[in-house]
Amino acid sequence: MSVSEITKGGGEYIGYEYKRLSVDCGKASMYIDAYANFGWLQDELTPAKQFAGAVALNLKRDRKFPNKAELIRLERHFEACMDEIDTLEKTETRNASIYSIIVGLIGTAFIAASVFSVTAESPVIWLGVAFGIPGMIGWALPYRLYIQLTKKREAEVAPLIERKYDEIHGICEKGNSLTTN
Repeated sequence: MSVSEITKGGGEYIGYEYKRLSVDCGKASMYIDAYANFGWLQDELTPAKQFAGAVALNLKRDRKFPNKAELIRLERHFEACMDEIDTLEKTETRNASIYSIIVGLIGTAFIAASVFSVTAESPVIWLGVAFGIPGMIGWALPYRLYIQLTKKREAEVAPLIERKYDEIHGICEKGNSLTTN
C-alpha cells in the first residue's frame, strides 16, 4: 500500500513505531537489509541523510507486529555483532599506528641528538653521524612497519570478522522466519 492510498483513506490503519540509526556509509545497505528481516522498512517520507561519513537511516515497523519480543532480542544481537565487527576492524590499524609513531619519535630523538652534537660549542662530527644514521632509519622505517603490521593484523582478524558475518546471517534468517509467519 502506498502513502497516497493511506492518505486518501484506502486500506486499514497501521500504527508504526519509528527508529533512527546513524551508521557508517559503507555499511548502510547491510543495516537496511538486516533490519528488513526484523520487520523494519525504510521510511520513504524521511529519506536517509548523509553526513561526515555516516548515514542517518529512518525506519518504521508495524506496532502490532507478532513475535516482537523475539525480534527485539535478535535486533540487539545483530547490533552487538556489528559493534564487534567495527571494533575488530579498528584493531587492524591501531597497534600499527602506535608502533610506527613510537619508532618515528625515537628517530626524531636521534636526529635531534645529531643536530645538537654538530651545533655544540665544540662540534663532534662523528657523533652527529652516529646519531644521524639511526635517526634517518627511524624516519624511514615507520611507513614500512605500519604496512607490515597492518597486513599481519588483517590476516589475523579476517576469519573473526567472517565468523561474525556468518552469525549475522543466521540472526537475519531467524528474524525473517519470524516476520514471514
